[in-house]
Amino acid sequence: MATAEPPFQAMTADELARARRTLMRRDPILAPIIRKYGACALKTREGDVFCGLVEAIVSQQLSTRAAATIYGRVRALLPNGGPTPEALLSLPDDALRGAGLSRQKLAYMRDLSRKMLDGSINTQALSSMSDDEIVAELTKIKGIGRWTVEMLLIFRLTRPDVFPVGDLGIVKAMRKTYNLRGTPNVKRLHAIAERWRPYRTVASWYLWASLENKK
Repeated sequence: MATAEPPFQAMTADELARARRTLMRRDPILAPIIRKYGACALKTREGDVFCGLVEAIVSQQLSTRAAATIYGRVRALLPNGGPTPEALLSLPDDALRGAGLSRQKLAYMRDLSRKMLDGSINTQALSSMSDDEIVAELTKIKGIGRWTVEMLLIFRLTRPDVFPVGDLGIVKAMRKTYNLRGTPNVKRLHAIAERWRPYRTVASWYLWASLENKK
C-alpha cells in the first residue's frame, strides 16, 4: 500500500476530544471516570517504534512500577538514554541482566535489534498498515505477542480503536467500573466495549487512568 489511508492515521488532539465527548454520551457508566480525568493525554510518537517495542518487552508480566524502574536502568546504560538497535547489541549481556532484564527478555531484545538492522522489520511501512496487519507483521519477532503490539498501537501510534482485552489492568478496571463478578470472560468484555467503537483506545486509556497507577 503506497499511502496511508485515513482509518490508519494516528489520532489528532481534535479527534481525541471528539472521542471523549462521544464516549461520555454513549456510556453513562464510563462518563464519570472521563469527567474526573479530563482530556485524554495520549500522544503520537511514530518515529520511536523501536523504543516502544523495547519498552513493551520490558513491561511484559511486570507491574507498572517495576517495568518503569527496569526500563530506566536500561536507558541509563545507553548513549543519550535512547534505545537503538546498534546500542543495545553493543551492550554485554551482564550489563543488561544487571539492569533487571531476564535472560528471556534479553534474547527478545537481541532478536528485535537484529531484525531491525537487517531490514526484516520495516517500521516506516507501519503507518500504511491496518492494526491487524501490524499485529501480523510484528508478532513475527521472537517474544512479541499481541499484547505487546497493542501497547505500541496505543501508546506510540495512537490508533483509535484498539481494545487490549488481554491486559490485566483493563480487566481489573472493567470489573470495578461495571461491577462484574468473578473473572469476566472475553466475550463479555468485548460486548461492553462495542459501545466505544471506533474509540476503544480512548476508553481503554480512561480505564487505565482509573487505576491511578504511578508512572
